[in-house]
Amino acid sequence: MSKVWMAIYLPLIGCPLRVKGAEYFEKGKSCIVVCNHRSFMDVPVSTPFMPRANKTIAKKGFAAVPVFGWIYSLGAVLIDRKNEQSRKQGYVKMKEVLQIGLDMVIYPEGTRNRTNLPLQPFHDGAFRLAVETGTPIVPALIFNTRKIMPPNKPFFLLPHIIEMHFLSPQSPDGLPVQALKEKVFERMKKYYMANNVW
Repeated sequence: MSKVWMAIYLPLIGCPLRVKGAEYFEKGKSCIVVCNHRSFMDVPVSTPFMPRANKTIAKKGFAAVPVFGWIYSLGAVLIDRKNEQSRKQGYVKMKEVLQIGLDMVIYPEGTRNRTNLPLQPFHDGAFRLAVETGTPIVPALIFNTRKIMPPNKPFFLLPHIIEMHFLSPQSPDGLPVQALKEKVFERMKKYYMANNVW
């Protein structure tokens, strides 16, 4: 439903989406997609246009939003970040998502990047999940959403092309969590800076 809606909505607001690297998703093999996060536009753009069915992480409070919250609840693992029990349950649910053959989409920066740096430091969650389940990580970079909807300008929208680039999978085999996290961070940072759009 969200993919159909966004496929109509994005061209209407002058923000067509271009996807690159979808061939990196191996058929029949779940993965953990880690995305950068610079705007409110990232989530409604990323999850519907992943090459395969997936779930993402969302704040539990979103479920209370009429209509949108119900739809969002179907496609997300809802977590109350302030509640340790909720975080633990969310982690178990993420493992279940991978076990049933879906991809898990995670924003390792944890919140929107409001700085002028390409990326904020990553949290461990996505990488611990990869190490414990043996699931490969597919890095994803979303470009131009901050230009469209800057964090410091409410009720602002500037039409612009959106791009979402997937990089080749990163296997967790033999790597501790910290090393895996650092490796993926450096790959994403280098790619983002090379494209010179941040």
